[in-house]
Amino acid sequence: MHIERVRDAASDAVADYARLTDVALRSVREPEEGLYIAESAKVIRRAIGAGHRPRSVLMEEKWLDGLAPVLEPFDIPVHLADPDQLEEITGYRVHRGALAAFERPELPDVARLLAGARRVVVLEDIVDHTNVGAIFRSVAALGADAVLVSPRCADPLYRRSVRVSMGTVFQVPWTRLPDWEPAAALLHDAGFEIAALALADDAVPLRRLAAEAPDRLALVFGAEGDGLSRRALAAADHVVTIPMRHGVDSLNVAAAAAVVLYAVAADPEETR
Repeated sequence: MHIERVRDAASDAVADYARLTDVALRSVREPEEGLYIAESAKVIRRAIGAGHRPRSVLMEEKWLDGLAPVLEPFDIPVHLADPDQLEEITGYRVHRGALAAFERPELPDVARLLAGARRVVVLEDIVDHTNVGAIFRSVAALGADAVLVSPRCADPLYRRSVRVSMGTVFQVPWTRLPDWEPAAALLHDAGFEIAALALADDAVPLRRLAAEAPDRLALVFGAEGDGLSRRALAAADHVVTIPMRHGVDSLNVAAAAAVVLYAVAADPEETR
């Protein structure tokens, strides 16, 4: 690694980190340029541990000693900046002090990802990066095998998703699905039954699905507010709901995913 002190916050050398709070810009730019941003020393270590390759690092000097052992094998620039420079570059106060730009890995083929899985989570058009990251953390903790995201779902490798997931987005296999007609065919061809989480008159309670859970199950969660699309519901073999009390009709999608994953764990002993 090559230590370089930031002299000019507008320098092209730190352009990967510019305007990180501009979600619309970053959501287009990062996939197009084949990069993503990891924030905090813990998340950077997890990304490297998962085999992802950094292309540069931007940090306060106080984080250097802790990260040097994992960065030393890479021929990359490590830019040192003070807190005011970090804020000028990124657009926000970087409390965790360290950022790294990583090369975005190639997404796996859907059929190959499904081949060895028993429990998968499907995210349809969830646009809140915090919810996406929280769901990945639950998937890692509660034993699902993979996450499949719709074409319009928020990017799991967006900085906020990665941070909220605590880096588990690097541990959980994931990929993007095509639109629903071919997506449902891929799931069914792999032997999965599709369970859509939704409020519907014909929905079965989660407890019943858990008691009679098929060997291979795809759990589909929908966008905040609007819920699942008609196409998602039409593709489902089961419509499932979590019974509520006190007039509450539903949970936040990330909370609902955690509840459902615990209930239908492929091996209940692993979640005790």
